[in-house]
Amino acid sequence: MPRGGPDGGDGGDGGNVIFRVDPGLNTLYAFRHRRRFVAQRGKGGRGKKQHGRCGEDLIIRVPPGTLVRDMDTGLILIDLKEPGQTWVAARGGKGGRGNARFVSSTRQAPRYAQPGTPGQERRLSLELKLLADVGLLGLPNAGKSTLLSRISAARPKIADYPFTTLTPQLGVVELSDTRTMVVADIPGLIEGAHQGVGMGLEFLRHVERTAVLLYVVDCSQGGEEALRDFLIVREEIREYHAQLLEKPQVLALNKIDILEEKDIMRAEAIFKGQDMEIFPISAITGSGVQELLEGLYRLVRHARRAEAARSREMLEL
Repeated sequence: MPRGGPDGGDGGDGGNVIFRVDPGLNTLYAFRHRRRFVAQRGKGGRGKKQHGRCGEDLIIRVPPGTLVRDMDTGLILIDLKEPGQTWVAARGGKGGRGNARFVSSTRQAPRYAQPGTPGQERRLSLELKLLADVGLLGLPNAGKSTLLSRISAARPKIADYPFTTLTPQLGVVELSDTRTMVVADIPGLIEGAHQGVGMGLEFLRHVERTAVLLYVVDCSQGGEEALRDFLIVREEIREYHAQLLEKPQVLALNKIDILEEKDIMRAEAIFKGQDMEIFPISAITGSGVQELLEGLYRLVRHARRAEAARSREMLEL
């Protein structure tokens, strides 16, 4: 500026790209059609020592249970689980300094400025593992969706053909004002699911976050057939991740409304050697469902307490 000295202002910082957990979301569907996210650039400085405005942050909403992985290194960067939790995925660049910053007693008229720095750029992959207390497992048409609709306000699609449920469904079960738990209906598995047959690999990962596994089998076809179905599902879990079988497990013998009492007792006897609690139920009529829920809640509470104790031990170390 003639006879007034340098008056170039600083440039504004670029905005950050931020992930924020939104408990109202339960899928990553929004990322199917959009893969590139860019925060706003900072504005350049101007004369009269006017600084440029900083760019606005870009907030990306993700569901609870989202794992963020660096695509270049394969490392897990963050596990976004808590509602409202935020994480800066990419930081904006720093704005440059105008020439007014470089005035000194020996340099009255600097003719250069400091350029800004580029923002951070990352290639990330997102993976969703639903957070639920209980995971419903079973072959297609075992009655999982019907059970979920009875015990919660969730309204999954129900029909008499396989793979009715194409996406995981979550339902909140309220036993009382203070006793609640979240139940996830994992879409029906079939033999070979751990190798990607059917929809297996796409949904088996959701089992990892559950505290209790609930197997739902159709016992209306007979105890031997019900046992065969149960063993297929359990073997798929074992092949996918054997440690999952260390979780508490419960068995629901569904569709007892179309069986006689002697057939129900025979089915229970066949499953006695499986070392887990067994509950004969009818998801249609509600018979035995309350007893099942009480048993599940007891196991969930114990599992969550044990998990909290392990977390405290890790923090102390």
